[in-house]
Amino acid sequence: MSERKVLNKYFPPNFDPSQIPRQKKPKDLQHKVRLMAPFSMRCESCGEYIYKGKKFNARKETVEGEMYLAIKIYRFYIRCPRCSAEITFKTDPKNTDYVAEHGASRNFEPWRGEEDNKSSASEDEADDPMKALEDRTLDSKREMDIMDALDEIRTRNARSERIDVDEVLNRFSAEDQEVISTRMKEEEEEDEKEAKRIFESADGIQVRKIQVEEEPDAITLVSQRKGGVEIPSFKPIKRVKTEPSSMVILKKKKTVNTGLSLIANYDASSSENEE
Repeated sequence: MSERKVLNKYFPPNFDPSQIPRQKKPKDLQHKVRLMAPFSMRCESCGEYIYKGKKFNARKETVEGEMYLAIKIYRFYIRCPRCSAEITFKTDPKNTDYVAEHGASRNFEPWRGEEDNKSSASEDEADDPMKALEDRTLDSKREMDIMDALDEIRTRNARSERIDVDEVLNRFSAEDQEVISTRMKEEEEEDEKEAKRIFESADGIQVRKIQVEEEPDAITLVSQRKGGVEIPSFKPIKRVKTEPSSMVILKKKKTVNTGLSLIANYDASSSENEE
């Protein structure tokens, strides 16, 4: 058995696609499509309200003789869910919206408010002469600016046609070099004058700048001294053990005075005094 969903078809060796008769389709051929209502509407025959987003099985066709900027306009046919009356609407690429054509009326049309505002604004301008005068002055000023810009462009183009580009570039580069060199000389002279003015005293005597020498290190200073001093080293010192001497050192014993010795000393001193 063959597969249910086959992508590759069998073509016999004697197959000739040019012999297949072409099917002639009418221009107003309608296609069945599934869509949602693009706007809320009301049926004119029964008064049923159809909200935006309700799904319908519709028929689609191309509107003959109507185009907007080479964009095709399509018409859709649906039926009212209550009375089965036919409702038609078509696309409106000018306003990027849809237009209710037959069998129903749209509940809200957003471009109506814009048209009303434009008409009211035009009426106000017609009634207000100062506003009309301001608009005319602005328009005339804009036109003058445009004309000036066009004249400048024309003169620039005519100048570029008369003058050779290579000569202009060469001459411009030489002039630039001269200007840069003169400017650099002027800047150097100004710097020298400024330095002289700063390093002159009130009497007009030029003050010499003291030359600051770098301070030498401590090691170089010590080495340059007369009768060079040994630089201390931080190496560990080896201690030499000394032999004990034959001299005897007598240590004085400390006498500790207790309570009984104090009483005895007191009695001895008292007896000496009596004698």
